[in-house]
Amino acid sequence: MSKLQPVRGTRDLFGEDAQRFAKVVETFHRLARLYGFQPVDTPIFEFTELFARGIGETTDVVSKEMYTFSDRGGESITLRPEFTAGLCRAFISNGWQQLAPLKLAAHGPMFRYERPQKGRYRQFHQIDAEILGAGEPQADIELLTMAAHLLDELGLAGKVQLEINTLGDSDSRAKWREALVAYFSGHQEALSEDSRTRLHKNPLRILDSKDEGDKALVADAPLLDRFLSAEAGTYFETVLKGLEAVGIPFVVQPRLVRGLDYYCHTTFEFTTTHLGAQGTVIGGGRYDGLIEQLGGPATPAIGWAGGIERLALLVDMPAQGKGPIAVIPLGEAAQGPATALTARLRRAGFRVEQGFRGNMKKRLSRANDANSPVALILGEDELARGELMLKDLTTGEQRAVPLGEVEVALQPYRD
Repeated sequence: MSKLQPVRGTRDLFGEDAQRFAKVVETFHRLARLYGFQPVDTPIFEFTELFARGIGETTDVVSKEMYTFSDRGGESITLRPEFTAGLCRAFISNGWQQLAPLKLAAHGPMFRYERPQKGRYRQFHQIDAEILGAGEPQADIELLTMAAHLLDELGLAGKVQLEINTLGDSDSRAKWREALVAYFSGHQEALSEDSRTRLHKNPLRILDSKDEGDKALVADAPLLDRFLSAEAGTYFETVLKGLEAVGIPFVVQPRLVRGLDYYCHTTFEFTTTHLGAQGTVIGGGRYDGLIEQLGGPATPAIGWAGGIERLALLVDMPAQGKGPIAVIPLGEAAQGPATALTARLRRAGFRVEQGFRGNMKKRLSRANDANSPVALILGEDELARGELMLKDLTTGEQRAVPLGEVEVALQPYRD
């Protein structure tokens, strides 16, 4: 191998990219605490059956994109392609139903074998918020409010649009399913191979097809609103009125179905056109039957996930702020006291860097390059007097400061 390169669809995070990534994660968990969500993490790999049953065997994720392998014990294992199925498994296997309604917040890596493109990788990362055990529309409103709040905090309110739809209750979907099967059966020869496979297994997936020929047929397919029960209609209206009350703008998108099998009632996406082609940055919906389908008790639930890489691309990073305080020892005798001072200031909450090598000129040059506001210079003469030299790197002014008063003298230079 002449060059060491990352595997296609993966990348190394460093510098501003890592800072953008961290900003999304930190903002998410800060808001999650405000909304009462508990941090949670699940294994990166699970038994393959969990995702096949939970996501749906006819979805692209299961049929084409999962990283699946046999371990040494002969078990079929899959790297997680999304959070929800694993969180539902944890809810069942840990007996968390006694804690319902349970609000969960997670972030971490996902794995899907798909064509890499801007903001999309084969190892990618998501933030995820779920409410398990709440069947009321107020849970939908709260989750959507939290998502909109997050986007506001990241400075993205003007770059995204909320698209929302209802998939109705089970009776509504059953009637709609029959109508879709009848419609698409009449155009079977024009359907893509994938959509012909889905026709009788899950025709709703055809509505989510990316094939251009399928899209033309989908444009004239029957809509759910013709079959929506009164109860499901009232539920959706309650959600929409709640969004209006909170002041969250939205567009009802009647053909929005999302790509996974477990959704019902409210389904939604926050989309943007600022990444080139229109892309989803946060998406989710209600999945009242999934936990029961996986073998747990009947449990209503709703959640959303956001792509950290895509969100990070949209974030505007602030101009470089103050750099760290520079501690500069002069001579071997000053090295130990300088190291002790560095540790002391860090424990007091100051951001401090002490260079490992170089004379004072080189160390001051590095401090200026790091945008340090001030340098603390310790030489043998200063130490003998129980003081150090404080040099303001913006004005060039310097003055002697007693070692016991350094924290007070540095207050103007705090971040």
